[in-house]
Amino acid sequence: MSRRSGILEFAVLGLLRESPMHGYELRKRLNTSLGVFRAFSYGTLYPCLKALVANGWLIEESDGAAEGVPPAALTGRRAKIVYRLTAAGKEHFEELLAHSGPDAWEDEHFGVRFAFFGQTSRDVRMRVLEGRRSRLEERLERMRTSLARSRERLDDYTLELQRHGMESVEREVRWLNELIESERAGRDQRPPGPAAQDKKNQSGDTGGLPRHRGGSRPDPSDDTTT
Repeated sequence: MSRRSGILEFAVLGLLRESPMHGYELRKRLNTSLGVFRAFSYGTLYPCLKALVANGWLIEESDGAAEGVPPAALTGRRAKIVYRLTAAGKEHFEELLAHSGPDAWEDEHFGVRFAFFGQTSRDVRMRVLEGRRSRLEERLERMRTSLARSRERLDDYTLELQRHGMESVEREVRWLNELIESERAGRDQRPPGPAAQDKKNQSGDTGGLPRHRGGSRPDPSDDTTT
């Protein structure tokens, strides 16, 4: 399995864990919620869905069956296929969700992993965030070394492009520092009471994300390499 197909499998299972979907709905969610899949096609999605069904992680249902509509009511129109996660699929997704190794720190995979942080345990979130930060700090050091060696040979526009790339990486490192500190602070907090928990659920807070008072945080799915 290629790295990209593995990312797609993870994203599909994660979205279907939230609710069953048609292929069209699933593709739309992948495009709008997970930016790394902006350019992918049905020709990529449907082989992935078929493979997940073959592995027993998804089942296919007609939309009428999923909604409790009698088969006779479907006469005269083509039933749409709804994909639903099986118990085995949920277990497999939980295993993928617990993974925090180097693949989870890479540009493309990190963006998808981050999109499902609300379903990820705090310890795994911390390992992924710290691994991502370490990877970017290494990249930043290489970029600085390269720029120092080649500065005199670069024209003004190439130099600005190099600086822009470094600033993008530096911005994400600062963002990761903020997230990591917030996760650590959340770990030290006592469990909230019922009233505080209700307020947290209403606000959609995941327990780890900091409040941003201005500007926008970088999109973790963006490729920060230059």
